[in-house]
Amino acid sequence: MKVLAVDHVQLAMPAGEEERARSFYKGVLGIRETPKPPHLAVRGGVWFEEGALKVHLGVEKEFRPAKKAHPALLVEGLGELVEKCRAAGYEVVSDEPLEGYDRVYVSDPFGNRIELMEPI
Repeated sequence: MKVLAVDHVQLAMPAGEEERARSFYKGVLGIRETPKPPHLAVRGGVWFEEGALKVHLGVEKEFRPAKKAHPALLVEGLGELVEKCRAAGYEVVSDEPLEGYDRVYVSDPFGNRIELMEPI
């Protein structure tokens, strides 16, 4: 028996904020939205998937953003993505260097921390 991989990451979001999620994850980050199965869609939330990358946002009744815990997304063109985030009004924060990567943090519309990493 062994664990093989991470299938997806789920982040929480407040109820009724799907359009704001789409604006950030699809509009800014460029991750394609994929339909949720009908029996799960009734719960609200929205899924974004591009190849092996799967970020699911689920509604949490007493929502609190993940300020420390976070997914780290590998990207190409980090500089361009940073400018796109800033142009859309999202603050981009640098952190300590990590060998082999350029990286920054940005918060989604709900305050969930997202790390963007580009191998160098």
